[in-house]
Amino acid sequence: MALSKDNLPLQIKKLKATLRQQIPDYKERFKEIQQAVREDVKRIKSLETTGSAIPVYEFSQVQAQGQFSAQQRNAIHQAGCCIIRNTLPTEDVQQKNDELSDYIVGNGYYEQTTDVEDNYFSQLKSDKPQIFGIYWSKPQIWARQHPNMAAVRQYLNALWVWQENGETYFDPTKDVTYADRVRRREPGDTTLGLSPHVDAGSVERWLDPSYRKVFEKIFGGDWRSHNAFHGAHRINVEEFPSPAVCSVFRSFQGWLALTSQGQGDGTLKVVPSILTMPYILLRALQDDVPEDSLCGAEPCRALTVSEQWHSDLLEGLVSIPKVNPGDTVWWHPDTIHAVEDQHTGDGYSNVLFIGAAPSCQKNIDYSLKQKAAFLKGESSPDFAAENYEVNYKDRATETDLSALGRQQMGFDV
Repeated sequence: MALSKDNLPLQIKKLKATLRQQIPDYKERFKEIQQAVREDVKRIKSLETTGSAIPVYEFSQVQAQGQFSAQQRNAIHQAGCCIIRNTLPTEDVQQKNDELSDYIVGNGYYEQTTDVEDNYFSQLKSDKPQIFGIYWSKPQIWARQHPNMAAVRQYLNALWVWQENGETYFDPTKDVTYADRVRRREPGDTTLGLSPHVDAGSVERWLDPSYRKVFEKIFGGDWRSHNAFHGAHRINVEEFPSPAVCSVFRSFQGWLALTSQGQGDGTLKVVPSILTMPYILLRALQDDVPEDSLCGAEPCRALTVSEQWHSDLLEGLVSIPKVNPGDTVWWHPDTIHAVEDQHTGDGYSNVLFIGAAPSCQKNIDYSLKQKAAFLKGESSPDFAAENYEVNYKDRATETDLSALGRQQMGFDV
């Protein structure tokens, strides 16, 4: 049954009544996850005193192993995020950052205006981040199709249960390019943060039948048995279409650092705990939440995480440690993340958004639409149709794709 916004408050009331019948002790179950989150926050704060609660690994080490070690897997499974240092060569990335700047400035991006609205983040407390609707620059193509980037995405995909009982959910060894945008944040900026949120669905996480199957252990009252890294049903979830709502399955969201940045530089913050989704889902069922509310979740928007409803989780919100050009940052699609309100550093805070989207029918279908947009220079299909690059000089074309890039972009399937 397709999702519908018709009389959404009534839908929510009925669903919450049904879920409470499934979990008659929903109050006790929430108290359990609440206590577990509080204990996990203690772990996070303890790790932050000596370093970072976000696991950090060297690309060369993981590459030599051919995968994450058992200890590394366990750490990422607990934190739901990680940093891979030196994924791409520093000097090459610095050069590509300069090329990207020339591409943006030289093509008059700052002089362009659009009447296309992107309201995905409109309910978050801070203003829109300094995100550029650029998808097809040569530096972006270079980074997406770099063999090291492909290797990291394979290692990350393999952290998931990708097949079971004869059924294959996705192929972890192949990745589909998901063309995303660019962040370039100027030093001194104080207006462009994003408050804590989760992508990949808001009200859908309760209302969509496939999403309820993803979380069936939680909605069955056994949140401890929920495996956030199980691929079953993830590729079947449905979301309300909206600009900037991702319509592919990403095993991890992520970005490549183009410049050095860390705490205070207007960059990323996360809650490095995989316990967040059981807490958020069960929180909405508690009696102090209005019957027609899911703690502020709205369709076609990011899923907000607020002090009003989720204060325990926000105690664990931490800034990423300093990263340098060529480092990559990755987070699970259920991970709470935010962007610092202020950039108090002295240099640009620049990244390319590059996630891990393993090969499956859902992602292959999207790649066909994306390929058509690439050939025309139009905005990637999931995003606002600004189409800035249609007439840009030095835009990437099919000839800039390597053999790997062609496969990732759906030219050679």
